[in-house]
Amino acid sequence: MFSPSIHQETLMGKLKILADAAKYDASCASGTAGKRSAQKGDGGIGSLTGGTGICHSFTPDGRCVSLLKILMTNYCTYDCQYCINRISSNVQRARFKEEEVVELTLNFYKRNYIEGLFLSSGIIQSPDYTMEAMIRIIKTLRTTHGFKGYIHLKTIPNASPQLQIKAGWYADRLSINVEFPTQTSLNQYAPEKNIEDITSTMGRLKEKISEGNTERKMPRYTPGGQSTQMIIGADSTSDKGILLTSVGLYKHYKLRRVYYSAFSPIPDSSSLLPSRPAPLIREHRLYQADWLLRFYEFTLDDILVGTQGDMLDLNHDPKLAWALQNRHLFPLDLNTADRHLLLKIPGLGVRSVDKIIALRRFHLLTWEDLSKLHVSLNKVKPFVSVLNYRPHRQILDQDNLGLLVQKPKQMNLFESNSQCQLF
Repeated sequence: MFSPSIHQETLMGKLKILADAAKYDASCASGTAGKRSAQKGDGGIGSLTGGTGICHSFTPDGRCVSLLKILMTNYCTYDCQYCINRISSNVQRARFKEEEVVELTLNFYKRNYIEGLFLSSGIIQSPDYTMEAMIRIIKTLRTTHGFKGYIHLKTIPNASPQLQIKAGWYADRLSINVEFPTQTSLNQYAPEKNIEDITSTMGRLKEKISEGNTERKMPRYTPGGQSTQMIIGADSTSDKGILLTSVGLYKHYKLRRVYYSAFSPIPDSSSLLPSRPAPLIREHRLYQADWLLRFYEFTLDDILVGTQGDMLDLNHDPKLAWALQNRHLFPLDLNTADRHLLLKIPGLGVRSVDKIIALRRFHLLTWEDLSKLHVSLNKVKPFVSVLNYRPHRQILDQDNLGLLVQKPKQMNLFESNSQCQLF
């Protein structure tokens, strides 16, 4: 049973505690969200769209921009070993009143501090009790105050399906964190959570989102879709195991994003957990691999080729690592290679590839054309050929090619006429 603290924190004191407690959740990012106004020019507090739609940007590594990111409370009846807010933790506790969250969100927005709200919570009394309180907060923002800004709601595991569905009518994005790729790890570190219950919730939300998009109701149901998070390095799961889980989540539940959070030791942590943090570069490599799987037509076999123990190469990004393992395919002629192969060239993004395909319909590409596309010339140089440029084979055969490509200041050999042909 939840019992409030005997002392009353000030609103700013609560904010300090509950904003700090929310920092461990990486699944805080927005996508492109459809407008909530039923009519053009409807307006409303927080509307950034002028009646044409709300668009929020996120950084490539998943960090959210301009959201008030807080917990409703950091009291929790669960005892997840990796969580600083678990019931056995001795951290300072606080709880916002529902009207305080509403007040903070509106005041921060009116002062241009934020563009929206990310709301999560520890579990108090029961999952349903907590979920109902969070829904009342976002419903009040939407219906009472006409708030049209972005809202990302972290749903509560084990809350009733009806409440999970209801939340989507007021939130732009919903997330429920799977936390670990396997039930075995959940049993060890978060025994109250069940991966089947979590994916069942994802499945229901997927169906509701699909139904809402088909019927084109206004406001759209959860226009930003749903996301999840996995903790990296707290258990022994390999990068292959993590990415296999991600591929399955994208395929079966149509998630917008899977976020990866490198494990960081917490105060008074369990002896079950590692004593050292997971390397941030591992988290970064997983994000890069995730991007390649979703947008660059890579398969998991492509990404894991040549890896040791099913772990990604920490020294090279996954696309460069693939290119180094497949040097026999390069250099690729930008005037003839198909899109699937162009997407595999280190240094070329999706937009650059599409521009190359568009340009070569009118003339054969030259090095000058490539330089105008604002791509990383030092990175692409060993792997491409165009009308007036082709690298010598000895460049691709160098053992330290990966190091040279990643350190442009050491790339002088590519400028030498003895090492490349520019004609």
